[in-house]
Amino acid sequence: MLGAEAVIECLKREEVEVVFGYPGGAVLTLYDALFNADFPHVLTRHEQGAVHAADGYARATGKTGVCFATSGPGATNLITGIATAYMDSIPLVAITGQVGVAAIGKDSFQEADMRGITTPITKHNYLVKNVQELPRIMKEAFYIARTGRPGPVVVDISKDVFNASFDFKYPEVVQLRGYKPLFAGDTDSIEKAFQAIEKAKKPLVFVGGGVNLADMAEELQQFVEATGFPVISSLMGLGCIPGSHPSHLGMVGMHGTYAANMATSECDLLLSIGVRFDDRVTSLVKSFAPQARIVHLDIDPAEVNKNIRADLRVVGDLRWSLPLFSKKAAARQPEEWRGPISGWSKTVNNWKQERPLFYQQSADSVMPQAVIERVSTLASEDTVIVTDVGQHQMWTAQYYTFKKQRTLLTSGGLGTMGFGLPAALGAQIGFPDRPIVLFTGDGSIMMNCQELATAADNNLPVKIIVLNNQVLGMVNQWQRMFYGKRYSHSSTKGNTDFVKLAEAMGVTGYRVNRPEELDEVLRKAFAAEGPVLVDVVVPPTEDVLPMVPPGGQLNQMITGGVS
Repeated sequence: MLGAEAVIECLKREEVEVVFGYPGGAVLTLYDALFNADFPHVLTRHEQGAVHAADGYARATGKTGVCFATSGPGATNLITGIATAYMDSIPLVAITGQVGVAAIGKDSFQEADMRGITTPITKHNYLVKNVQELPRIMKEAFYIARTGRPGPVVVDISKDVFNASFDFKYPEVVQLRGYKPLFAGDTDSIEKAFQAIEKAKKPLVFVGGGVNLADMAEELQQFVEATGFPVISSLMGLGCIPGSHPSHLGMVGMHGTYAANMATSECDLLLSIGVRFDDRVTSLVKSFAPQARIVHLDIDPAEVNKNIRADLRVVGDLRWSLPLFSKKAAARQPEEWRGPISGWSKTVNNWKQERPLFYQQSADSVMPQAVIERVSTLASEDTVIVTDVGQHQMWTAQYYTFKKQRTLLTSGGLGTMGFGLPAALGAQIGFPDRPIVLFTGDGSIMMNCQELATAADNNLPVKIIVLNNQVLGMVNQWQRMFYGKRYSHSSTKGNTDFVKLAEAMGVTGYRVNRPEELDEVLRKAFAAEGPVLVDVVVPPTEDVLPMVPPGGQLNQMITGGVS
């Protein structure tokens, strides 16, 4: 078969269900093979849309996302999406076209060095110049992307390879001398960590995105039920413990809850599961969890001691370590756990009850927090929430009650505006029968608004809620709080009519200007069969609070409303 046909056959062998992409000169033979094979493919309106859609598909389903792009600008348009997936450890295979072998390195038309460009932002990458190597490389790419700590892999294929004919044989196994992903770790490390946990008087469980990636929410909840330990979450860990769970104190960090940040500052043991101690969580590193012994569970040994020094570490897949922790915790009587920490439990519950999240209600303006709270009450627990990046992202983390793992899809590490819409479309492709809701801002939606056409063309019933404050919200907030109200280029001026924009691309549009309109419009939008955009006009001066100021400690929050 041709090399192009071999790529499609490899995707079938890897049980790939759909590809997101955009054709071009260097991949025309690949797309011809795609046509002949009748393989599922979604044409996005921009290559960045394709990679974010593949990412959203992967985050929602747990499967490896796949995207296609042509050489040169097509391939380089994937860069932001590849970096987004890399920062959040998302399994992704990006297949790009490259100029002919004889033209490589000669500044040929639409040539870009994808290996060189993507080396810092991929788990691995390849340049395929020999068709005989193609099956092995494809097998390795999927294996690397999905095993160990997941991540993106780029396979850059010369167009000569697509056109070359050879005898196809797909390898049964992968043999990579330099790559041996760890699953089970040292059981002694679990025993030492557990001994420390048993002695703690003020323990705290810190849940990160690794729990979501490993699909270990059930085992985590079993541990929490057995011990009664309070729980905090990173942005990426939300949903692993239901937001309504009595032990859950909320998100920790720069925009974390009062209870979560105070508990982190006062605990004597921090059981950190699948976290990387991002700077938005730790704030001032030297004052992070100053009284705590740090126990760190992670699949990647490179994350241990990278940002925060761990006193005890358990390196291995959470699918190995968490069940062992849950089993050991269940072996003790509940009172053996709850008795010694009763005073601590009372303290953290008082923080939670006395200092909840707060915003000022308004009879005249639609408050963004109220929109998110209302969607949270209307949506089913299976609803997948997607966000872009900015104020709306943090309000969603604060005010939406997540009940299940993999129900929040957001760009946590890179903070990519424009991620939301295509990621929501990818999630909807992955789960055609589940509700998908996107919270975005008037700044973020413009980054990849062309994908409204993709939603319409494929009749993807994503519900898009634009919290439209007519400013670049988080930039505007920082300028208000830390730059003397010098609002340099943070106003979007409000001239874009998002309802008309949506309708021009075939998406139904509604607008909400006043609080009394919200409920009816949301119900109408959720009842519609196809994609819907709801433009909600909200105040431009509303801040995301609490907030830990730059250089501050977690217990030095600007709270607002409640002093």
